[in-house]
Amino acid sequence: MLTVEDIAIAIAAAPVRPIDFVAAPRNAAVAMILCQGEVELEACFIQRAERAGDPWSGQVAFPGGRAAQGDGSAAAVAERETREEVGLVIGPEHRIGALPPRHLTRHGSGMTLSPFVYHLSGRAGPDAPQRRARPRAPREVASVFWVPLAHLFDEAAVTTLTYPPGENGGQFPGIGFGERVIWGLTLQVLGTFAEILGRRIPALTGH
Repeated sequence: MLTVEDIAIAIAAAPVRPIDFVAAPRNAAVAMILCQGEVELEACFIQRAERAGDPWSGQVAFPGGRAAQGDGSAAAVAERETREEVGLVIGPEHRIGALPPRHLTRHGSGMTLSPFVYHLSGRAGPDAPQRRARPRAPREVASVFWVPLAHLFDEAAVTTLTYPPGENGGQFPGIGFGERVIWGLTLQVLGTFAEILGRRIPALTGH
């Protein structure tokens, strides 16, 4: 079972060079937030709202978004967006470290995504982050849910998703969690997280 200490040691051993940050929409950041569940660590995910013009409309993601004027760093973007989207307050004192940035070309975005890993202390209970987190920006976030880390590494959770939906859609690997599927960019970030830990995500390795 993964612990916060395991994760912190692995991330510290694989330092990431910060991007040349500019507070512009071409820079985006997300937060992989970990918290102790009833049995093990869980990670926070959001289901994005269905919205015309959003290339990630309706998809599962980590809290986060694009940089705005006043953001001083990529981590500040992840922290502000998390507060605005799900109401969780995270900062440097909760930050375990950074994952390698990803340069995106989908839809000609030319965007750089900087993922960060955070840990919120406290056990499952009425005041736990899992209970406090909820959509605060309904135009952007439809729901918030938490997934045990072991589920992300479970071969039985491997599934596929057709995108775009319909006969002409392609087949993409994913992690099933109830009616939701973690796939695409979020799955790729999880793959990097797993590599740093010396593990693998079955959905990305064909089991």
